Amino acid sequence: MSDHTRTSPRVAASVAIGSLLTLSLAACGGESQGAQPVGQASDKVITVYSGRSRPLVRPVLDGFEKVSGITVEVRYGDTAAMAAQLQEEGSRTPADVFLAQDAGALGALAGEDLFAALPDEVLDKVPAAYRDEDGQWVGVTGRSRTMVYNVDQVAEDDLPESVFELTEPEWKGKVGIAPTNGSFQAFITAMRAEHGDERTQDFLDGLKANDAQIREGNAPIVADVDRGRLATGLVNHYYVYELAKEKGTSVDALKAKNYFFPDGDIGALVNVSGVGVMEGAGDDPDARDLVDYLLGRQAQTYFAQETYEYPLVAGVSSARGLPQLSSLNTPDIDLNDLDDLQTTVEMIRESGLA
Repeated sequence: MSDHTRTSPRVAASVAIGSLLTLSLAACGGESQGAQPVGQASDKVITVYSGRSRPLVRPVLDGFEKVSGITVEVRYGDTAAMAAQLQEEGSRTPADVFLAQDAGALGALAGEDLFAALPDEVLDKVPAAYRDEDGQWVGVTGRSRTMVYNVDQVAEDDLPESVFELTEPEWKGKVGIAPTNGSFQAFITAMRAEHGDERTQDFLDGLKANDAQIREGNAPIVADVDRGRLATGLVNHYYVYELAKEKGTSVDALKAKNYFFPDGDIGALVNVSGVGVMEGAGDDPDARDLVDYLLGRQAQTYFAQETYEYPLVAGVSSARGLPQLSSLNTPDIDLNDLDDLQTTVEMIRESGLA
């Protein structure tokens, strides 16, 4: 299960913001019109393969259509499935642009040279850690892994220094995980890249032996932590904000709090959603306009304020109460290295967690 199957409050919020966004863009006008590639005329139509759900990204694409006059035809699906389809289609793909929920899928396509290189003026809008070093894809939003905990059950002084401590006896039966969720699998893939398969398998086996509590997704984990049914859980940072919105309150009023692992621990991985232009559309000015728009102020503000993800472009504020992305002590991971999802899934299955 992947993150784009999130809860309905996000859907409702997306619909609402879509109208506001469209009005805002109509007023501002022209933000998406970047320096266009030379060599191909605009036909005012692009095809996007989206690994992000329709409720999440359609308001943004509607805004782009409004301001650019370019029609966006979208095929939605799971990010891994969309990436596999693009690999199968190769140069025959009708897709011009791929929107991915995580960097692993982008890295997999970049490894097969299926993307056109993006120009420096596009790449330079985003910190180097959140884009491909060869310029084949660029991050759009940041998504940090956290440990959510119930303040009545876990004292701040008892929070672990590393995610690896969660296999120790004091955490037995207290940790919620969603082993079939894409964000958990990407986190485990990053652990493999940082610490190797043997230590990662030991961690997974340790979670199983320590009676880790299984949930179908991140949202149920955060809800159960807030209710006191779970002490802690491993999730992405924005689910606490989604729960607060669902309950009509603030994150400060919840019992569930985010904890960001310190000192570059792998538990503090920041993955990205991102975008790449397919090789056959490298000179398509319409595809380039969409990339510019996604990295523009309106789209970045939408993601920050309505989906609570981190904006990656300077000058756009994060959601209230969220620590600045630059202040997080994140692990030094090449996000392209998150492309081997299949081995991760097999290791999780071998541990008995799924």
